[in-house]
Parts: sequence; structure tokens; C-alpha cells
Amino acid sequence: MTIAAIMQPTYLPWIGYFAMIDRVDRFVFLDSVQFARRSWQQRNRIKLDGREYMLTVPVLTKGRREQAIMDVEIDPASAYARQHIATIRQAYAKAPFFPDYADDLFAILADGHRGLSELNVALISWLMSVFGISTSVVSSSSFEAEGHKADLLADLCRDIGADTYLSAPGSADYIEESDAFAVRDIAVWFHAYEHPVYPQGPDPFLPYMSAIDLLFQAGPRSLSILRSGVHV
Repeated sequence: MTIAAIMQPTYLPWIGYFAMIDRVDRFVFLDSVQFARRSWQQRNRIKLDGREYMLTVPVLTKGRREQAIMDVEIDPASAYARQHIATIRQAYAKAPFFPDYADDLFAILADGHRGLSELNVALISWLMSVFGISTSVVSSSSFEAEGHKADLLADLCRDIGADTYLSAPGSADYIEESDAFAVRDIAVWFHAYEHPVYPQGPDPFLPYMSAIDLLFQAGPRSLSILRSGVHV
């Protein structure tokens, strides 16, 4: 059995994203579909002074309404990297494991990435590494799979040799209405995840923060904590 998951490359994703990657043999960054403005593709949440704070990567969109995720460029006039580094430092400088991981994270943010997908994949790959997740990853733009929604996902599974697809629950409606996976003899599972609670400082716990929140708070225990939310 070869299990695959397919998700858009998002900016500093939450821990459920990594729990999904951890459950599969192959993970596909869905970078060949249309970019959605003001989506998780370009932003995510951290906990700052006890409250949710949104970090957003500014991108070029004028005249590029239907651009694919792989073609989205970060606005070169912005100072987002410096701003995000300063905000993350303000939010987590007192977290137990901030000194262990901050420099590597900040180096990626400050590396001058031109493409949004390039930045997101670099951050996700680094987080996988520090969490201890070794799943093989590839981008959908490396293949010639066509179609939309279920047909595209099923074609990608076929192209990477997967016979089982692990889907996000939000895709259930259009997957179950289609025979795309059935005709290709690909089984479909759904990723059931309940957000675990972990030590997060003196303020009340806030779920659904970026995975860096867990990393800075729990360090080497992060993988076991994120796995604890999986319900098979």
C-alpha cells in the first residue's frame, strides 16, 4: 500500500497539516492550481501577547488574477521578512525552545525567496525536518496531471503510484460526488484530527496557530504531541 496526500503549499501551516504529511508515504504540494488571495497560501496565525496575530506575505497580484500558485511572486518592495522575524521574536522569545530553532527559521525567512511557493516549501520542509517527519515530497507542477478537483487529485495519485489517498475533511463533498478515485481503483481515507492541547505559556490555550508555536513551546516533544491528535 502506498498512501498519498495532496495539499496546497501554505505559509507556516498549523500542526494538522504536518500530522497529515506524517501519515502518508508521499506528499504532493499542489502548486499547479489557481492562487487564492488572502488564503492560507500567503498567511498564518501566531500567538502574540495572548492573542491571535496574522502574519501575511505580500504578493504581486495586479494583472495576474488567474495565476497558479507556482507562479506567484512575493512583492519585492515589501519588508515582510524583517517584519515577520521581529514579530515572531516578540511573540516567542521567552518560549522554552525558541533559542534552539529561531536562527534557522529566520535564515529561511531572510533568504530572499522570490516565489511564494518556493518560500512555503522551504519552510514546510524545514519544519518536517525538525519535527522528524521523513515523508517523500514532490510538487504537482512536476507532473502532467489534468482536470479539476477530484479528477486532478486522482490523476496525481496515479502518477506517483499511490493506491490510497488521504484527504482533508473539507474535500469530502466533491470527492464523494465523483467516481474519479473509484475508476482508478484508488481508496480514499479522510484525515480525522482533533487539535491537541499543549503548554503554551501563561495565557489561555489558543488552537490552530502556526506549527512554529508548538515547536517553540515543546521542542523535541512536538512530533508526539502533533501525532496525538490523529484519529484513525
